[in-house]
Amino acid sequence: MVEIFEALGEVLTLHSLLFLLVGCVVGILFGVIPGLTATMGLALILPFTFALEPTHGLILLMGMYVGGISGGLVAATLLGIPGTPSSIATTFDAYPMSKNGEPVRAMGIGIGASVIGGTVGFIFLIFLSPIIAQFAVQLTPADFASLILLSLSLIAVLSADNMIKGITAGVLGVGVSLVGFAPIDGTARLTFGSIQMQAGVEILPLIMGLFAVAIIHSEVQNDQVIEDINLKVKGMAVSLKEVVKNKFNLLRSTLIGVGLGILPGMGSGASNLIAYAQTKQYSRSPEKFGKGVPEGIYSAESSNNSALGGALIPMLTLGIPGDAVTALLLGGLIIHGIQPGPLLMAENPEIVNVVYWGFFFSILLVFVLQLLGLRIFPRVLLMPKQYLFSFLLVMTVVGTFAMNHRMFDVWVMIVFGIIGYILMKAKYPLAPLVLGFVLGPLFEDYFRRALMDMETPVGFLTSPLSAIFLILTVSVLLITFIQEIKKTQTKRKKN
Repeated sequence: MVEIFEALGEVLTLHSLLFLLVGCVVGILFGVIPGLTATMGLALILPFTFALEPTHGLILLMGMYVGGISGGLVAATLLGIPGTPSSIATTFDAYPMSKNGEPVRAMGIGIGASVIGGTVGFIFLIFLSPIIAQFAVQLTPADFASLILLSLSLIAVLSADNMIKGITAGVLGVGVSLVGFAPIDGTARLTFGSIQMQAGVEILPLIMGLFAVAIIHSEVQNDQVIEDINLKVKGMAVSLKEVVKNKFNLLRSTLIGVGLGILPGMGSGASNLIAYAQTKQYSRSPEKFGKGVPEGIYSAESSNNSALGGALIPMLTLGIPGDAVTALLLGGLIIHGIQPGPLLMAENPEIVNVVYWGFFFSILLVFVLQLLGLRIFPRVLLMPKQYLFSFLLVMTVVGTFAMNHRMFDVWVMIVFGIIGYILMKAKYPLAPLVLGFVLGPLFEDYFRRALMDMETPVGFLTSPLSAIFLILTVSVLLITFIQEIKKTQTKRKKN
């Protein structure tokens, strides 16, 4: 207990708070500008932490970590472009709400959901780190494969408005994820003799193409002007009554975020899509999703921020990064001679406590900064389209190129921009495509590992957890198909 308060004293010094402020501000900027992700921001700032004291270096990194993920809310809400992969689902309802003249309210909902999700993730990080990490490490490849298959089944939920088009988009996403070297045996697939394609398709060019380039093209062609934009700010622009009304949605979404954050490879990028799909499935009005409903924003933003705390759990207790961002945080610890793993809490409890407090105060500081931005950021909608979208297009190209310094990634972005535009015009949902792309490689990896560990595929049913996940998968698909049949029958009766 004494060590916790000693670490709190270190974090609350003037120098530490300044480093925290710098980290949060720079992180938010990397999240706000399309193409500049939290991963990129951490990669750029990581070398500078080498000259700092471990406490200051870790606090700076934690500020970047939280600010980068939370900052994606701004671009997703105002521009329909996810500032980070963890903000993809936020665009589905936050952007339509902005186009309906309520950008301040949309951002207020996202900010409130973010701080709630981040706080829940912090609570799990402190009190349940050792317990949850021990449970997660006991999962077999078969368990992981079945869990990811359950997550993939949510493509059907995201495709409820048009099952065939949604599943087609999901299959396309899985197909794109197969490009490059296969896991385990390293066989080159779908490379067409190109050396560049052997590395596969990165998620940033794909997202920037599907959401940034396609949406910019669509908006430039759209002459519709938002005539009545409500920029008045009262408090957080959202009432406590509305937050309480969404309590079960927030609880479910934050738990999904924490749970998926703990699992290696999942992180906030997958959690926001899966939580959004679950919220849509349990909603009494699923047909309203994608048109600007608050429930979708609460779900997406609470889940991706709660996943931040979840992803830190395996990094600290097992030395296993939950996603690409925590992999860089892991590198930051190693740079300062700190080895994450089972012995970290026993050998360096002061470092663990600094990470805890740095994470918590980052959540609070980012919350304050976003509230201040609530009075500034929405005014970007008042800018003339020709200037705004020209700037955004340049930034997406710069950000995509800066990731790997490859012009090939820019061409990939342009190709997916064309694909995304065609899919949007044909009314194909983009969420299943992204979910298939993110989860496809993970499923293949764990599925092949599971087959190597067992003599027959029956092992997927003999493992208790795997069997439960498979039963849930079948249940989700059956329920979704039955609901789809009922909707079709109702429409026919009306006609």
